[in-house]
Amino acid sequence: MTAPKDIFLPSLDRELGSIHPINQVKDQLTELLKSFGFEVAEGPEVETEEYNFDMLNIPASHPAREMHDTFYVDNKNKLLRTHTSPVQVRCMLKDQPPLAFISPGKVYRKDDDSTHLPMFHQIEGLYVDENVNFAQLKDLMYKICHSLFGETTKLRFRPSYFPFTEPSAEVDVLFGDKWLEILGCGVVNPKVLENCKIDSSKYSGLAFGLGIERIAMLKYGVNDIRDFYKSNLDFLRQFK
Repeated sequence: MTAPKDIFLPSLDRELGSIHPINQVKDQLTELLKSFGFEVAEGPEVETEEYNFDMLNIPASHPAREMHDTFYVDNKNKLLRTHTSPVQVRCMLKDQPPLAFISPGKVYRKDDDSTHLPMFHQIEGLYVDENVNFAQLKDLMYKICHSLFGETTKLRFRPSYFPFTEPSAEVDVLFGDKWLEILGCGVVNPKVLENCKIDSSKYSGLAFGLGIERIAMLKYGVNDIRDFYKSNLDFLRQFK
């Protein structure tokens, strides 16, 4: 005798999930940079002021070190990292050049609007060797942006300021008739190399940092960064 069917049992036909769009972009960028010879390095998300600021030539008076910008978790001795640059510091302290690695991961800042979140993802890269220069940096930035957005993509480099690089630049990409900021980069400040026990008279380096959510918004035409984290299945199904 066949048992009666229980109409209250949940269906076994379940929808298969997929990789979140932020992880899709992170994985794409990671594989691209690995193909250029970069290794992947990781580090703690709870950092000290020494690694997050001091070693990177960020002075005590810098606005980023204020309570309204940074999440402190231990009376200003420990904090949630504001960038993945402390991973670069740890790697430089551990090994001597040549060094080439990227540090993807979560970072935390007190921002919250349609284009910023208090938690977001970065990929930062560092290359240190003899005779590294800005021309090599520009070539790498063109390769990254052309791989992401197509070979015909137009770039411009705007002079900027970062304590840990000199000279420094913001890179903009032309979308339609608008220039949109895509990443920051520069030649590693000799003070940072010296802080990490690397001879700046012999070695130089290049560094860059990309916000993964920013790249995903541009690639997928998303106007509000918060949509990535609302768990709206109708939104997420678009990226299968």
